[in-house]
Amino acid sequence: MEGMTIYDFLKLYFNGIIKGMLTARAGSIAFSFFIALFPFALFLLTLIPYVPIDGFQEDLLDFIYKSMPSKVVSDAVNEVLKDISLNKYGELLSFGFILSMFLMTNGVNAILSGFEYTFHQIETRTVIRQYFVAFFITLLLTFLLLVTVSTIIFLEFLIKSMEQQGMVGNTAFWINAAQVVVFIFMVFTGTSLLYYFGTKEGKNLSFFSPGTILTTVLVIINSKLFSIYIERFAQYNKLYGSIGTVLAVMIFIWINSIILLLGFELNTSITKLHNQNELNKKQLESN
Repeated sequence: MEGMTIYDFLKLYFNGIIKGMLTARAGSIAFSFFIALFPFALFLLTLIPYVPIDGFQEDLLDFIYKSMPSKVVSDAVNEVLKDISLNKYGELLSFGFILSMFLMTNGVNAILSGFEYTFHQIETRTVIRQYFVAFFITLLLTFLLLVTVSTIIFLEFLIKSMEQQGMVGNTAFWINAAQVVVFIFMVFTGTSLLYYFGTKEGKNLSFFSPGTILTTVLVIINSKLFSIYIERFAQYNKLYGSIGTVLAVMIFIWINSIILLLGFELNTSITKLHNQNELNKKQLESN
C-alpha cells in the first residue's frame, strides 16, 4: 500500500466501480465481442481441418465444449461446430479470415475503450494507435488459443504414455485435470495481455498483476455458478426456444465483461495510489 490506508484504496476502487458506469461499459464490450465471436469461430473452425496434427479437431471441439457456460448451451451448438470443424469449407477461409480479424479487432478495441472510460483519469492513445494495439492483442490472443489446444494435445499424449508404462492410473481424471489447469492458465495469460498492453499505464504494474488474479478467480466462479443457474433455474431453451442459446451466451459474455472491468479497476486503483504516494514524497522533499 506504500503508506496509504485500506480506506484510501477501497474508496478509490469503489468510486471507480460506482461512478465509472461499469455495467454500461461492460454492455458495450459484450456487444462488440459477441458480434466478433461467431465470425472468429467460423474462421477458426474452418481452418482446423487443415491443421496436420492428429486429434487437433476433436481436442479443440472438446475444449470449446467444456468452456461453454453449461451443458444446455454447449449441446445446442455442438452439432454446428462439429460439422464446420470436421469438414473442409475452403471457400469460407479467405473471407472468414478477413471478416473475423476485423470484427475481433473491433471487439478487443471495445475492451480497450472500456478501459479508457474509467472514472480515474489515465493517459489515452489516439484512435489509430489504439486500433493497431487492438490488432496486435488480437493476434496474441489467437496464438494463445492455438498454443493452449496444442498443449492439451501434448499433455493427453504424455498422460496416456505414462499410463502405458504403469506410472499413472485413472487417465480420464488426469486428462481432465490437465485441461482445467491449461484453461486457467489461458484465462490468466489472456487477461494479463489485455491489462498490460490495453492502456499506457498498464505497464506500471507487473505482467501478472493483482487485477489478473481477481479476474481469473471470478471468471472460474462465474463459469460454475452460471452453469448451475442455467441448468436448474433459467431454462432459456424451454422458454425462448433456440434463441435462448444466444441469450445465454450474451449474458455470460456480459458478466465476464463486468469481471474484466473489476480487475482493471483494481489495477488502476493501485496505480493511482502509487502515483499519489510518489507525488506526496516529491512535495515533502521540495518542502
